Amino acid sequence: MDFSLDTLLMPFQFGFMLNAFYISLLVAVSTALLSCFLVLKGWALMGDAVSHAVLPGIVLAYILGWPLIIGAFLAGMTCSLASGYLSHNSRVKQDTVMGVVFSGMFGIGIVLYVSIKTNVHLDHILFGNMLGVDTDELWTAGLISLAVSGAIALKWKDLLLHSFDPAQAQAIGLPVAWLHYGLLAALSLTIVATLSAAGLILAIGLLISPGAIAFLLVRRFGAMLMVAIGVCMLSMLLGTYLSFFIDSAPAPTIILILSGLFVIAFVRRMLLTRHASLKRGEIGA
Repeated sequence: MDFSLDTLLMPFQFGFMLNAFYISLLVAVSTALLSCFLVLKGWALMGDAVSHAVLPGIVLAYILGWPLIIGAFLAGMTCSLASGYLSHNSRVKQDTVMGVVFSGMFGIGIVLYVSIKTNVHLDHILFGNMLGVDTDELWTAGLISLAVSGAIALKWKDLLLHSFDPAQAQAIGLPVAWLHYGLLAALSLTIVATLSAAGLILAIGLLISPGAIAFLLVRRFGAMLMVAIGVCMLSMLLGTYLSFFIDSAPAPTIILILSGLFVIAFVRRMLLTRHASLKRGEIGA
């Protein structure tokens, strides 16, 4: 393979590749920050549920002539609110409720999609179309990412306490209901922002893996946020870059890199834990 400078810089000579790099940078910050809170709260399935549940909202918005972002956001919030209501008013556990709700809404979305004639390919919705991103989608992703990242930066300490101990957060007077539903709204908006980058199915990887990797690498939450952002940016840029040379779609390449980094972080944590255990054993002896 030719590793000359001209070859290595070739991806940067195409407008569609530059747009893919741009949207990677735009969505990396918000998804990474949000992933830290989802990991701490144990909301991995919630992210999966909302990412699948926005499909009927997208299809209905297309039918009604609305902006797709509105339909996706409303569907995501509907799924979140319905899951919360059912889990608090039934004996069924929350993870079971979320599984039923998101699979049902995803099924509704598929039925609606096949019932209409459209030039919007389902694969682009499910798996993303980073190489076909236009200027409007860049602006949408950028504005959403800025809003979500700014809100998290302002309230990250409150959200952290709410994630660890909601009862304590309520006892000291924090608006726990606003924090809860604000986090759900941020989740829905972030999934809308990642539609063009990763699609519905792969968005869950961006919303969970960076936080999980950072959780294994560092102990302080402030550092966890920064590491998650770095990991997400690196994975998205590297995955997009490599996909050009291996003739692969950028989104699954990015997810594979994130998965590989998670395995490395997991093995590193296991080795450090084992080393610490052996050291304590030697001291005890």
